[in-house]
Amino acid sequence: MAELTLKIPDELAQRLEPIRDRLPDLLYQLLEKMQPSGEIVEGESSRDRAFNVYQEIVNFLVRQPTLEEIIAFKVSSQTQKRLQLLLDKNRESMLSSEEMAELDTYEELEHLMILLKATAHSQTRQ
Repeated sequence: MAELTLKIPDELAQRLEPIRDRLPDLLYQLLEKMQPSGEIVEGESSRDRAFNVYQEIVNFLVRQPTLEEIIAFKVSSQTQKRLQLLLDKNRESMLSSEEMAELDTYEELEHLMILLKATAHSQTRQ
């Protein structure tokens, strides 16, 4: 494990002392909320976003779509943008473990939708 030495104001050091043993975890959490630019992004966690994609697909299927609608189905543009961001970060080996799990979820759902679309497509030919 690496050791990191920081020079910080005495007041900050006093405030951090009670949580000293939690600092690595807190730094990880902060990094999870940051864009590559260093901007902190508030909002949903990767787990929440993955759940929302499940919900998006479930909502679509509950509507009992036609075979043509199943074949034409695409996730929302917001989900597509998030997926592209994760794929870009993956190419650069910059995914956190939480983002990797989110990407795995998207891949599982993509396989499910490919199977649904292939089945729907074969049934439209009959």
